[in-house]
Amino acid sequence: MEELYMPEQYRSEYPRPQFVREAWMNLNGEWEFEFDDDQVGESEKWHTGEQALQRRIQVPFAFQSSLSGIGDPEFHDTVWYRRELEIPESFAGKKILLHFGAVDYEASVWVNGNLVAKHEGGHTPFCADITAALTPKEQKNTLVVKAVDYSKDVTLPRGKQYWKSDSASIFYTRTTGIWQTVWMEAVSPVYLEKVKLTPDIDKKSIEIRSFVKGTLESDVLKLQVDISFEGQPVTSDSYSVRNAHECRSINLSDFNDHGLGRWWSPEHPNLYDVTFTLRDGDTILDEVTSYFGMRKISIESGKLCLNNRAYYMKLVLDQGYFPDGNLTPPSDDAIRRDVELTKEMGFNGARKHQKLEDPRYLYWCDKLGLLVWGEAANAYEYSEEYVRRFTSEWQESIERDYNHPSIVVWVPLNESWGVPNIAIDKQQQQHALAMYHMTKSLDPMRPVVSNDGWELVGTDLFNIHDYEWRREVLEERYSSVEQAVSGRSGNRKLAVEGFPYQNQPILITEFGGVAYKKSHWDGWGYSGAENDEDFADRLRAVIKPMLISGVVQGYCYTQLTDVEQEINGLLTYDRQPKLPLEVIRAINEGK
Repeated sequence: MEELYMPEQYRSEYPRPQFVREAWMNLNGEWEFEFDDDQVGESEKWHTGEQALQRRIQVPFAFQSSLSGIGDPEFHDTVWYRRELEIPESFAGKKILLHFGAVDYEASVWVNGNLVAKHEGGHTPFCADITAALTPKEQKNTLVVKAVDYSKDVTLPRGKQYWKSDSASIFYTRTTGIWQTVWMEAVSPVYLEKVKLTPDIDKKSIEIRSFVKGTLESDVLKLQVDISFEGQPVTSDSYSVRNAHECRSINLSDFNDHGLGRWWSPEHPNLYDVTFTLRDGDTILDEVTSYFGMRKISIESGKLCLNNRAYYMKLVLDQGYFPDGNLTPPSDDAIRRDVELTKEMGFNGARKHQKLEDPRYLYWCDKLGLLVWGEAANAYEYSEEYVRRFTSEWQESIERDYNHPSIVVWVPLNESWGVPNIAIDKQQQQHALAMYHMTKSLDPMRPVVSNDGWELVGTDLFNIHDYEWRREVLEERYSSVEQAVSGRSGNRKLAVEGFPYQNQPILITEFGGVAYKKSHWDGWGYSGAENDEDFADRLRAVIKPMLISGVVQGYCYTQLTDVEQEINGLLTYDRQPKLPLEVIRAINEGK
């Protein structure tokens, strides 16, 4: 791959590993930056790029983080960025696409004073074709970004970002502005915009839906698909692209009668590589490399199954915060290490909590083998404006992550966040139901949880949050289905009236939360340990009842790491294990 970025930049790795092109340029690094607390940027025409900004920031880190070079946790809801753009000669004659991984919350983007993009939603990517806005080669190009946050608006989909000055309880430092990679790529006037990959292990095939951007000529353009496994060719197919959207199902002839050798699972994360080549006769218009995993997640007779077999999910709650980057991981190595640590402790999955995670995280989960529950960043209160915002961002989230084999469950809502009166408010109930059905209309492959933790409406999984720490109480509570589904969580009913339990798999998706101070950070947890032995005993006391229940089909322990004022992690905030990893693994194995 052509490395056009500077090697000293943070986060210089390719940002979209499931849809890779050769011609790209990383724009992370030092940008000009300014707060606009007095709202003068528009009137002073900062968007033209003619005025330099006085501060400096390291993109892609938000100004609240130390890695940004600013580290200011105060409220600054309007911020501006500016930098010069140098277009590589290898991009000549191509369309230039400008990509943003995520900007919190509203973004406006100008190139040479021309508005090229506006986007709303703090966790999802967007792209702009900036070709027409660029100047002739001998002149400079200037990129300006304005980001607007609404830090005190509790109806804004924000996840764990606190709307008060200082972090407290379960809420943490805010994120404003650019917090994922910014980059450019060059494409032909007609190019492959995206693909959707849907595996079918029962039919031993992969369905490919291709989306082509640009003017199409009937029976001229062809898409060639080359699939390999571990470097060995598996199959190829070539077909005409008559419409912008084409669907093709390709049989994987090497898939044996049982498929066991090439299914994707945490234990065997087998991946097929695929190359898409868009041709106009003998001319190559576009070439993209990707990958997919052959796996199936389903519910059969009340059992949660992976690849047609009952599968016990051992998840850890992972909030994806870092002490120096906040929501932005400091490096690709740090992302990979979180996945490795999760697996080394005996977990087979992670519930990414209140955050749409960096695509590089999902890549490492795909590659190393870790199940992921994709969860939205929720608002805290309900409004019709919240519904509009949230619905749009959640659709974009599903669209972005659909192809990842590691994603096995969708969680649009958590603990009635955004719908605090769902138990009695029909409007909020309908919203939760709408998110459940909309998610399934976009992705029929994966189970969907309507409201994780309690006050469930229509749902594929019956998920319970339970921070009880006494072993004997947990063993009794989960000794039968009747007792499990009739309990209360957070002093709330597990299901909204009119939505009774209907034989869904039962999982305990938040529990534990044992506080144990093993670093200089102070904080709190749901119960406290005094030393290593006490910590291990408390872990066994909450995990063992889940393993022996016979009713519970999986769990999600709270949590992977300490986060700011929370010290209930298995690891400290800087990722140091509080117990030897093999001890935690043994506890997860019931030893």
